Amino acid sequence: MQVHDVDLRLLRIFVAIVECGGLSAAESRLNIGRSTISSHLSDLEVRLGIKLCKRGRSGFELTEPGRVTYQASLELLQQCEAFATTVASSKDELSGRVTIAVIDTMVSDPRCGVASAIAALKARGNNIQFDINVCEAREVETSVVNGRSLVGLGVSRHHLRGLDYFPLHNETNYLYCGVGHPLFDCEPSKIEKLLADAEVITSNYMRDRETRNDGLNYQNSAIAYHDEGIAHLILSGAFIGYLPEHYASFWVDKGLFKPILPEKYCYQIPVVLISSKSNAVSPLANALIEEIKRCHSSTC
Repeated sequence: MQVHDVDLRLLRIFVAIVECGGLSAAESRLNIGRSTISSHLSDLEVRLGIKLCKRGRSGFELTEPGRVTYQASLELLQQCEAFATTVASSKDELSGRVTIAVIDTMVSDPRCGVASAIAALKARGNNIQFDINVCEAREVETSVVNGRSLVGLGVSRHHLRGLDYFPLHNETNYLYCGVGHPLFDCEPSKIEKLLADAEVITSNYMRDRETRNDGLNYQNSAIAYHDEGIAHLILSGAFIGYLPEHYASFWVDKGLFKPILPEKYCYQIPVVLISSKSNAVSPLANALIEEIKRCHSSTC
């Protein structure tokens, strides 16, 4: 099979479908309707002569040829990006796609240098495209490992082989309750008793009870995978949960959130810049990493 422009476009759509976990989930990322996505996927299957996935009421599932094609697609698209970057570097200009994966709420942290790094890169080349993916912490590393993102900004307890981790800063997290919760306006003498009965939101990135070891009540009746989800649950007045100080300050300033015994119930998460060792020769990747480090150091 000879690969043409139309094939590259179809393969990019296929990769997006797989990474989003289905056709419907890929609509917002691709900004096209489900029926059009389905048509493109069918076209790709016809061009390749294989069945890539099973889709229907039972859900989305890759076939074995689909898994092979997905991995091969990632490699091919990475090679295309590398080609464009290499050619651009020969002309002493930066060109290509800057892909960044970040955990949510980073934008509210004044120490985050992503926006400044983007501005600096934009000034260095007019042929740079930017793609930012906000995702759950584990997905940040996965996105860098599989080549979808040049770099990631997130947290990592167990470093993965093949990735470089550069420490940026520590994120302080406090335990919060919202208006309407019994702890919000209780007397100091009753805090410990109310805490024993309060339900704590379970989260999925370095905010689990094993990390904190705080002895609180995790009933798993409230689970959130992003800070925004935790904030919604705290605002309900029915649960308490941990949030980064820089993010929760919005509601604290409005009198809607209150930290609970901040001298006791707090912990820090190291925020790191994650990059792939295989991208060490990419001028665009190196420029991005350098700018993020420089811009971050200037805000700390």
